[in-house]
Amino acid sequence: MDFISKRVSSLAQSQTLAMSQKSNELKEQGVDVINLSVGEPDFNTPDHIKQAAKRAIDENFSFYSPVPGYMSLRKAVSDKLARENGLDFSPAQIVVSGGAKQALCNVILSTINPGDEVVLPTPAWVSYVEMVKLAEGKCVTVATGIESDFKMTPEQLEAAITPRTRMLLMCSPSNPTGSVYTRDELAALVEVVKRHENIIVLADEIYEHINYTGEFTSLASFADIADRTVVVNGVSKAYAMTGWRIGYCAAPLAIAKACTKLQGQYTSGASSIAQKAAEAAYTGSQQCVEDMRQAFERRRNLVVSLAREIPGLKVNEPKGAFYLFPEVSSYFGKSNGSHAINNASDLAMYLLEEGHVATVAGDAFCAPGYIRLSYATSDDNIKEAMKRIAVALAALK
Repeated sequence: MDFISKRVSSLAQSQTLAMSQKSNELKEQGVDVINLSVGEPDFNTPDHIKQAAKRAIDENFSFYSPVPGYMSLRKAVSDKLARENGLDFSPAQIVVSGGAKQALCNVILSTINPGDEVVLPTPAWVSYVEMVKLAEGKCVTVATGIESDFKMTPEQLEAAITPRTRMLLMCSPSNPTGSVYTRDELAALVEVVKRHENIIVLADEIYEHINYTGEFTSLASFADIADRTVVVNGVSKAYAMTGWRIGYCAAPLAIAKACTKLQGQYTSGASSIAQKAAEAAYTGSQQCVEDMRQAFERRRNLVVSLAREIPGLKVNEPKGAFYLFPEVSSYFGKSNGSHAINNASDLAMYLLEEGHVATVAGDAFCAPGYIRLSYATSDDNIKEAMKRIAVALAALK
């Protein structure tokens, strides 16, 4: 008898986590694997944030936290949004969750009904489609490519909208491509959205500070759609706090209340200690954010230059996040021994087993023909990984 619900059975496994697991299994067997599959800063959490967590333990922040988060943290987030983004969200409109992933899922489950359509430009992060599926909605994907720096045009957006469209889900800077929409590009998309009053905009801005353009524009900063835009962000990427699991949504009040209601039934409030650490992240010195951003930019320059030296890789220059998303279809149809490369999944497995470098196939991001490399690792690891990739690819005939 099958005891697993159709809801769970229909979900795909996260391929980024699956590849990371395979990488770890090889490491346990003594294989020297360089893992470029995980989107995780390799820096330690800054000391002033760790000290705040230690103080919180000593001050006995060990009881249930309020479902939407401590008011002091929600105030800190509200102040951050006003100071850095020019956004007017009151603390009552902030809901703190167990990571930005939960915040995204809260919003989708709170706003999407069965049959509702969500417009999603692709390549897109692995979990968006599955979250919409969990809500019994339907993703309408809008394909973009390396030639356009993986950016959706207003014409593409307009063509994807139907009477059933309920949400536009955007991620800038993007996982997996690193693309960053300019203010003018976002303004052109907003012109389309404002003509369709039933559409909610969900803006995933978790990579906001890992940005090499010198500017960042939040979709919530456009007055024409501000009252139906939800911002999701968190501390994991900018402050190297992935394991602390603190994210938030900033939303119109009715949506924030719905997310609180939902969260109250299945996780309650986020970790009390982690919340106090996140509060210190937002209220303390921001120099650590800039120091890490500069390191990521140096690594971006390094990985792009090395990738461009490899014949057959088509590479653009990502403007944010810490991913490279090269087009690899020139290797399809080639082989090396028992390894036949028919698609990006074959290539990613070949690079892991023969090159001992973990990447993720673009299929996981609704983009067959590409692979994703995370350069959130040391310069030495990047150099060695790209050397291994070059050797492995050169052996394909």
